[in-house]
Amino acid sequence: MPDLLLELGSEELPAGFIDDGASQLRERVLKALDEARLGHGTAVAYGTPRRLAVLVSGVVDGQATLDKQVLGPPSKAAFDAAGKPTQAALGFARVNGLEVDKLERVSTPKGEYLAAQVREIGKPTGELLPSLLRDAIAGLSFPKTMRWGNFEETYPRPLLWILALHGEHAVQLSYAGIHSGRDTRGHRFLQPDPFPLRQPADYAAALRERGVEVEGAARLNAIVQQLRAVAAQVGCTPSAESERALLPQVKNLVEWPTAVLGHFEAAYLDLPREVLLSEMTVHQRYFALDAGGSAAGKLSHHFIAVAGTAVRDPAVAAHGFERVLRARLSDARFFYDEDRKQTLAARVASLGTVVFQQKLGTVLEKAERVAQLAAFLADELKLPTDCRSFIARAARLAKADLVSGMVGEFPELQGIMGGYYAEADQEPKAVAVAIRDQYLPRFAGDGLPGSVEAAVIGLADRIDTLAGLFGIGKPPTGSADPFALRRACLAVILVTCHQDLRFSLTRVLERALQLLDPKLSVVEPPKAAADGKPKAEPKAPPAPAAILQKLRDFFRARLKALWSEEFAPDVVEAILAPGFDDLWAARKRLESLGAFFAKDGSGGDCLGLAQAFKRAASILERVPADRLKGEVDPELLSEEPERALWKSQLDVRRRVDARLAGADYQGALEEMTKLKPAIDLFFDKVMVMAEDIPTRENRFRLLAAVRTLFGQVADLSQLQGA
Repeated sequence: MPDLLLELGSEELPAGFIDDGASQLRERVLKALDEARLGHGTAVAYGTPRRLAVLVSGVVDGQATLDKQVLGPPSKAAFDAAGKPTQAALGFARVNGLEVDKLERVSTPKGEYLAAQVREIGKPTGELLPSLLRDAIAGLSFPKTMRWGNFEETYPRPLLWILALHGEHAVQLSYAGIHSGRDTRGHRFLQPDPFPLRQPADYAAALRERGVEVEGAARLNAIVQQLRAVAAQVGCTPSAESERALLPQVKNLVEWPTAVLGHFEAAYLDLPREVLLSEMTVHQRYFALDAGGSAAGKLSHHFIAVAGTAVRDPAVAAHGFERVLRARLSDARFFYDEDRKQTLAARVASLGTVVFQQKLGTVLEKAERVAQLAAFLADELKLPTDCRSFIARAARLAKADLVSGMVGEFPELQGIMGGYYAEADQEPKAVAVAIRDQYLPRFAGDGLPGSVEAAVIGLADRIDTLAGLFGIGKPPTGSADPFALRRACLAVILVTCHQDLRFSLTRVLERALQLLDPKLSVVEPPKAAADGKPKAEPKAPPAPAAILQKLRDFFRARLKALWSEEFAPDVVEAILAPGFDDLWAARKRLESLGAFFAKDGSGGDCLGLAQAFKRAASILERVPADRLKGEVDPELLSEEPERALWKSQLDVRRRVDARLAGADYQGALEEMTKLKPAIDLFFDKVMVMAEDIPTRENRFRLLAAVRTLFGQVADLSQLQGA
């Protein structure tokens, strides 16, 4: 069976679009083939800066014949009272090319219907492919697309050619004014002329002969091998930071990778490592090299750039790369030297000229709120006096580097440069580290702050941002999150749990809203209409309690999404239902419940405990809260099973409280299992809904005591199978 090849050639695509675009093209073509009943083998996706392609092996020459049953109108609508066919039956028969007497009656869940047995003759593949492939192209989705000429169709960059082959036959289709054929193109500079491809199987080899490596994995491997070999020539190794950041990008920036060794003046090596990496990796996409020998652990003054074509004279190519980098390093040197002429402390006042958010004020105002909130957090955490003083100092200086020349030029270095400048100002090391690490984690998978000072300042900063933006009515909506509030919320959760910080989330959010009150309580005048009169009455600001509830709901949603990546959703819900005000404790309870559920491989003990909890909770759901107030009266426990449950829960409660005091949540759950026999006996032998009202309500309070005992760890009724 012949193979199928579709290639979309264009101007250079953004590197970030290529892998996903190639994957989409593969999936859409396969889905279209399956829906058209065209059998096929495996498929391979290809992507380079100038092309996306998919090669599907063994696509059949035609559709299989399909025998199917088509449902028509209900039988009662298909025939009149005399049994004669109605227009509904006649029309259904005519559409399917049958006489009415050839129709069948079939029973369905909705009643009896007419049905027709229809044979659909398969069409040739060549007849189906043009529209099938065009629809696959039109269905591609990219972050940004464009139009050109007078065409309505879109693509990330203007299309130049379309190659479509089924075996040795070209598939004729048109998209955005480009008509498909059997021609493709080699490397833009090495082999730019179109050339015909005889059959799909020749695709990768033919392009490789013309300076294009279409297989992404092969390009990546070639880059890695060349990096190692070229770096070894000068006794160096590629830096891990550069490889992590650049390999996925550079692979999709070139069609024929060629590594070129360059260097810069060693005098620039006294710039901070992050500055050098930012210049080389972020801005120029050069691979930085770690020095070897006695300089191991430091950056080398050599670097490697990856050209997208074969290089005739490496020295000439290197000179071009070096010239660009040298200019950037010269600028970095200027900013670094100029910045150090002024201390961080002297820059703080300038933060008053930078707007954080129009309604929330300047960065200076935010920095002052963060300092107060950080001090509040330090009190809640009962941190030592010296730690609090470091937090106070670091919080005051934390944002000062935002008005430095270096961060103005390289925003990705915020915090990092502040740490260096704090060291140069001879601030305590703990202060410098806190300033440097306050923004961690910056992205998914990033490191977490290693000091409690950095953690507290980072938490205060993010919580102030969350409270402020929710307070002015700018929470995330759908997929839109312009202020990265979801990321800020996740960072609060991760940092809190990583640093083992225990505090009341509600109290901290309340304090943040108090500090923001002067901003949030401002009543804005209504906009005037054309006649100068106000359009409406001034809108009152939202109540702090309403903002607080929205923030708690937001945290709950983030916790559920984050933790459901590791644990079953019902286990996560069992932990969140009783509350999550202590984020660290909620995480420990989650880990303990997960381990307890999984310890015997089936969750038997856990589900048994959950069933007992659910039984008690189900009864209490129908009981008004005021009838559950008060303590259990032992004198009203008239039956032995309820007296046994009362004594057992008192004994278990003492042991559970001891476990909880040491945050041994799994141990607490194991202690709770010892109460299950007494609960089961109680439900088997005791009538909870006793006729005597005092006895009945005393039994309610006994079950409420059991529910409260269990609820200290989790709402076990949320577990599936409970």
